[in-house]
Amino acid sequence: MTTHARRSVKSTLTNVAALALATAFVATFALPGTSLQGPAYAESSASAEAMAELRASESQTVSISATAEVAQDLSRDEFDATSVAELRRAQLAAAAPKWSGPTVGDFLANPPYPNFSLDQVVQVGLQYQGVPYRWGGSTPAGFDCSGFVQYVYAQFGISLPHSVRGQAAMGTPISRADARAGDIVIFNDMSHNGIYMGGGQILDAPYAGKSVTVRPLWTDAYYIVRLGI
Repeated sequence: MTTHARRSVKSTLTNVAALALATAFVATFALPGTSLQGPAYAESSASAEAMAELRASESQTVSISATAEVAQDLSRDEFDATSVAELRRAQLAAAAPKWSGPTVGDFLANPPYPNFSLDQVVQVGLQYQGVPYRWGGSTPAGFDCSGFVQYVYAQFGISLPHSVRGQAAMGTPISRADARAGDIVIFNDMSHNGIYMGGGQILDAPYAGKSVTVRPLWTDAYYIVRLGI
């Protein structure tokens, strides 16, 4: 073999070896990327799941906090029976001090005063003076305005909704001249109600920080309804 031929063969072998080395080099760097793709994806997936769980738990915490803020900030009834007021009342009732005595449902099932009497309504209502106001309350553990009226009237077998608007709708409007103690005072804007005591006075559960009491009516924007007739 001539010197020229030997150089040609050597050059060819060198090129083949270089090509093989380059291919192996590229493959070596490609493999770690492929092998890491699975774990990296798993870590990302796990992180996403953890974040989802965290968001879920934080959402529950916010919900509980919001309920607590409602209990602190709201000081009046909400009276639309189709509104979220009923849901809020249920939430607050679950967190309220437990009442072991009779409930509205107990009274309706077995009313202690089956014969309706406005005079007796007054006497029953006066028993709850000093009970603290609690939004959503309908037991002597705490009353809101419509819850107080509901609880008193339930003792006469009269079923009322826990709503000023609903109680107003169930009553028969009467003139102030015909009003008697024991009738129900309804404020024109449906913001409040209570038991009429005669002489321009009302027995009611006023607002947060106060308790059931007899006090003068402070506005002329009200009317009277009578139940049990």
